[in-house]
Parts: sequence; structure tokens; C-alpha cells
Amino acid sequence: MIKTRPHSSRRLVAVSNRTSFGSPSAGGLAVALSDTLAETGGLWIGWSGKIFDMPRRRVHLTEEGGVSFALIDMSKSDYEGFYLGYANSVLWPVMHNRLDLAVFDSDYLAAYTAINQQFARAISDQTAPSDLIWVQDYHFFLIAKQLKDAGCHRQTGFFLHIPFPAPEVFRSIPDHRLLGEGLCAYDVVGLQSPHDCKNFTRYIQEELGAEQVGEERYRIGDHTFTLRLCPIGIDAESFSQSATSDAAENAARKLAKFLGDRHLIIGVDRMDYSKGLPQRFEGMATLFDKYPVLHGSISFTQIAPPSRSVVEEYAQLRQQLDELSGRINGDYGDLDWIPIRYLARGYERDELAGLYRLARVGLVTPLQDGMNLVAKEYIAAQDPDDPGVLVLSQFAGAAEQMKEALIINPHDRDAVADSVLTALNMPLEERKRRWRVLYDGICRQDITWWREHFLSAFDSAPAGT
Repeated sequence: MIKTRPHSSRRLVAVSNRTSFGSPSAGGLAVALSDTLAETGGLWIGWSGKIFDMPRRRVHLTEEGGVSFALIDMSKSDYEGFYLGYANSVLWPVMHNRLDLAVFDSDYLAAYTAINQQFARAISDQTAPSDLIWVQDYHFFLIAKQLKDAGCHRQTGFFLHIPFPAPEVFRSIPDHRLLGEGLCAYDVVGLQSPHDCKNFTRYIQEELGAEQVGEERYRIGDHTFTLRLCPIGIDAESFSQSATSDAAENAARKLAKFLGDRHLIIGVDRMDYSKGLPQRFEGMATLFDKYPVLHGSISFTQIAPPSRSVVEEYAQLRQQLDELSGRINGDYGDLDWIPIRYLARGYERDELAGLYRLARVGLVTPLQDGMNLVAKEYIAAQDPDDPGVLVLSQFAGAAEQMKEALIINPHDRDAVADSVLTALNMPLEERKRRWRVLYDGICRQDITWWREHFLSAFDSAPAGT
């Protein structure tokens, strides 16, 4: 009989595309992993961030902040085939229901398989059978199966940060069975929302013949694994403190000079087609159309740092947003009023916290999102005595938890416009009531809760299967 081991007494090994090495200001996931890695003398395996013309198979071992790192370089062809290719031109669009943007290329799959194999070899070389391996996100569906095929027995977990689509959508990937079997080879699989769990369960039952053998347990052949609903959180209390830091107040003062007595509506998103930015801009144009009384009394600021700008779809999105903001400002602006301020650059965590706190409305309207932590950050940053209102897409994983937000369909321009108006006119007592429920929720299920909830699934799972 195989004995179980409490996860807290075992060394944790994190595996992800990028690590926190060299990024002391990294937040969220990096903090959650770093704490446990430091406590257990753990190891973080990931890409070094370096790209070379020729393949370099050497693993660089280093240490920072009490955490050991095993960093792997990539060649230019690896990066283009694995990262830009399969990860972000196949998996990302399909998982976000954008089949029209997917590029199915067999060379991409070969690169994806090879990089997964390279990481699996690093795990085999750098870990012991008693270690607990926690793999992060869609870059590494195949590692657990590759380890087993190589005779390397480790207890492995996988967390998917992005959505899992309907089986009909996932099956559009020519090699979907390879990916599905890879996922099911892990001992624990964590997903963000009940909707993701339903999609995944239906896929593995219909396609792989999975049998449910417990509340969270599924069996395929001779392997049994745990499927755990595990919505990721933030360090809510820390983010609340950031909102009153010197950097936060300085950022808020700068924007307040421009605002005057206008109410701020804010959006903060990585520039990605899944975030619904063109639809959001069109929704604000509808607001200005329907409610002329708001002209000059509100200001919408959208922060959208560029992302994967070398991919054609992202360059097209940037151009589309440039054109939309210019048109809307031209149509509705005046000598003393710019309706939309569109900033294609990033800001530090504390600065963003200050801007969130200043905003009467937080506009978070992705077309599809695994969770969306901006929604939680916006709530954490609010002044309890005068909180703003969150307008949230029904297609964000966060909507499952944050029901006191104003939940909308981001494709419906009128719904966007009307919800912003409702938020602007919401009485203080209702704003405070909604905020309190939302804030208590993000504090209760914060980033530490997420980490412990996922890792506790290993306590009842056989070690070293």
C-alpha cells in the first residue's frame, strides 16, 4: 500500500514558462509560489528568457531570495515554434474560442513536444521521487505523460490559468487527444471555474472514456487523478495597502489634475484580443451617444500595455484601438474634454492600485478569461467609505465568484453603456454593500487560499504514482 505524504513536508518544484528570477516586483502567482518554494527548500524550473540562434540544452542552476532556479534557454526556432507557434497561435486562440485565429501547423506541434520533453528531462535530472511537481499553464500539457513514459515517477499537478473550452471547440485541435491524455496523466488538475470543470469533464468522458470514481476523482485505464475547482486569487490585504502607498497616491494625483471634478472610469488589460477592448470602446461610444448629459462629466482611461507585438493579430489590434480612440475622441470630445485616454504602456503595481482607488467605475469586460485578477485588484484597492463599482463580463471566470458586481455581456454595447450609467448613479449605501461582499470574498479566497486548496489535493493522492 502506497502511503500519502502531507504536501507541507515535501519539497515543492514549480514548473512554468517564466519564473520570478530577476523580477523582484513580480506579484500574484510569483509571490504565492515563491513563499512555498522558500519554505520547502524548493526549486523553480522555467525559461531563462534568453533566445539564442542555436539550440543550447544546458540548464543554468542559480538561487535568489531563498529559492533555487533551474533556467532553460531557448533557440530562436524553439521560441517561434513552441511559444509564438503552438502555445500562442494554437492553444491560446482555441482555449479562448477564437478558432478563426488558430494556425494549425505540424511544425508547431513538434516544437511544443520537444520543449515539453526538454523540461521533463530537467525535472527528471533535478528532482527526487519524493518531490511534488506543480506545473503551471497551457505551455506544458505533456510533461506528466512524458515523465511516466521515461520511467520517471513523480507526483505531479497541473493548474490551467486560462479557460477550458467546450469539447466541440477543443476537438478542433488536430492533436487534441494527445493534449487531453497529457492532462489526464497528472495526479491533480486544477481549473478556474465550474464552467471549465464541466467542459473538461465532458471532454474526458466523451473522448477518453473517463470514469468518475469519487467527488473529484476520475479514472482512465489504470490511472486515477483529482480534478479540483480552484479559482486563483490575489493577496487582497497587501493590494489594499498598496492603494494608499506613496507611489499610489502620486499616480492618483497626476491623473486627478487632468480629471478635475469628472468621474473616472478605468480599464486595465494586457493588449490581447480576448480582453474585448474594441467592444469596450464601442460600448463607451454608445454611452456618449445615449446619454449626452454625461459629456464632459466623466473620463474613461484605458491602460493596455502591448503584448506579443510580433504576432500579426496583436499588431492589428493595436491599430484598431488607435483608430477607435481617435474616432471617439473626434466625435465626442471638446476643447476642454477628451472622452477616452488610451495609454499603451504598463504601470507599476502600486501606481495601478492608486488609479483603481480613484476610479468610480472599474470596467472589466473580457470576451473570455480564465479568471481576470484586475477585477479583484480593483475591489481590493477601493476606499471602504466611498467605493467604486465593478462592471464585469459574464465570460470572466471571476464572475462566478463576484456576483455583487454589475455582470454584463461584453458583446452588448447597450448593456456596457447602461451598466456604466447605473454604476455612476448608484447610491453610496448600495456601493458600500456590494463592495463589502466582494471584498470579503476576495480576502477569504485569496492567493494563499488558492495555493493551499490546490496543494491539499495531494494529501489524499498516492505519492509517486
